[in-house]
Amino acid sequence: MHDIVIGNGTVIDGTGAPGARGDVAIDGDRVVAVGDVGSGRQTIDADGCVVTPGFVDIHSHLDAQLHWDPLASPASLHGVTSVVMGNCGITFAPCRPSDREYLAGLMESVEDIPKATIIDGLDFNWESFGEFLTALDKLPMGINAGGFVGHSALRIHAMGERGLKQHVADPDDVERMCQLVDEAMAGGALGFSTSRVLGHVTPEGESIPGTFADEAELFAYARVLAKHGRGVYQVLPRLDDQPAMPSEIEWMARLSAESGRPVTFGYPETLEAHPDAWRATLAQVREANAAGSRVYPQTQVRSVGLLFGLLNNMPPFGGPNGAWAELGKAPTLAAQLELARKPEFRARLVADGESNSPFPAMLIRELYLLKERDGEQRYDFAPEDSINAIAAKRGISRVEAFLDAMFESEGQALFLCPIANTNLETVGRMLSDENVLLGLADSGAHCGQIMDASLPSFLLSYWVREQQLFPVEEAVRKLTSEPARLFGLRDRGELRPGAFADVNVIDLDALRLQRPDFVYDFPLGAGRFTQRAIGMRHTLVNGQPFMEDGEHTGAHAGRVLRSSD
Repeated sequence: MHDIVIGNGTVIDGTGAPGARGDVAIDGDRVVAVGDVGSGRQTIDADGCVVTPGFVDIHSHLDAQLHWDPLASPASLHGVTSVVMGNCGITFAPCRPSDREYLAGLMESVEDIPKATIIDGLDFNWESFGEFLTALDKLPMGINAGGFVGHSALRIHAMGERGLKQHVADPDDVERMCQLVDEAMAGGALGFSTSRVLGHVTPEGESIPGTFADEAELFAYARVLAKHGRGVYQVLPRLDDQPAMPSEIEWMARLSAESGRPVTFGYPETLEAHPDAWRATLAQVREANAAGSRVYPQTQVRSVGLLFGLLNNMPPFGGPNGAWAELGKAPTLAAQLELARKPEFRARLVADGESNSPFPAMLIRELYLLKERDGEQRYDFAPEDSINAIAAKRGISRVEAFLDAMFESEGQALFLCPIANTNLETVGRMLSDENVLLGLADSGAHCGQIMDASLPSFLLSYWVREQQLFPVEEAVRKLTSEPARLFGLRDRGELRPGAFADVNVIDLDALRLQRPDFVYDFPLGAGRFTQRAIGMRHTLVNGQPFMEDGEHTGAHAGRVLRSSD
């Protein structure tokens, strides 16, 4: 008699092997049998569903959110059972008491998590990275979480203000930062992360610490990982300087070859500005890996973009002091709509919106109205979904088209501005490349601007079920064993005897993304986007039922993931 038996489903074990009808038996926190397993004290009927390992999100920024949200929502609503935090060089450890305000401000500036929320929601009862993980150990967590030690925190801890101002670190500085990386790896860090994106800036508008670090410094950290024989090197390269990408990949490939450590870097396509860049990038990666490097781009499974609407108080039009700013001060969404419907005020909104915008014109040159079809949120936009097309069809301005959409939806409408991965056909080609990883879900980040954490549900519903880009077994492998092996997450990412019982039960035929919603549940009432999915029937974490049809069971069986485990 097993503790739990998940029966009558199609078991997809995460390795890429063909799925097979059978049962999964769980005792304690482990899978003990797969196939014909006998009975259990608790049974979960998976008839008509696929049974998979829990999904691994390798690009999250949940470092702060986990301290007040043990569910790590909305990632956990989409089958994610393990996350990697601390991406892009932005972490809260190592951290002296005097650095807390600075690191919180950096997280707000780069990742759109309010500084005041972070300060209120974190105890900061740590200094070293190992102590940060120990603090996580003491929290109730619904999912498993580990993370990188971040470059910006290292520089601030070791160099103080010079870490921001001085691009090339002194040899003594590098030695001290390597000691901190060594301490972090000994404490269980999953690797090291850095950002070289020119657009990642401090609240004062300066490039974040480490952006212009030289090769001597960057390679020194890799040698520390090599000494430990574990850890991933994560880079956000010069995405905003595409001509620099060949040299970026060249140094990353050399770093991987010399250290023996895998390197993963964020790479959404930017088709309009550089139509052939993605092909050249993937070709260069294939050549480097054939020569012995391990370099892996990671990309999103759909368009990466900003969401504009009244729902999140982020209209794309209006200056900082005009009618749109006045509208944003209304206390509720209903009050905003009431004010905007007044003819005189609407006229002011139109005039203000046509002459001012808080965003660069090139950024918002095209906005697409998010639509639902058959109860499912769609992301495959048609030309007629653009705000320009809507305005032209109605014979009105873009601003008026935006306002009409708000009135017709009672303020619930959202427009998406694709910034990258704008062409889904190209995205599909990238996802089919053997070196490309699934990533950039950005769970926990840009919480008032984007909603990309639903990556697994979109992959399975759109690319697998609708487009049949690859078999469900391959999609599950890319969500489970592939990232688990890359990060050395022992006994995770597969359904086999002895593996941790992180399990999903999914009705693939019914799987549907719902419309993004905006909630105010962060400390101090800060708002954020969330998104649910229909068809995610059950999620178990370490053998405990965790989510059932999108509702939390009350279990908090998640654990800290350490590279030394």
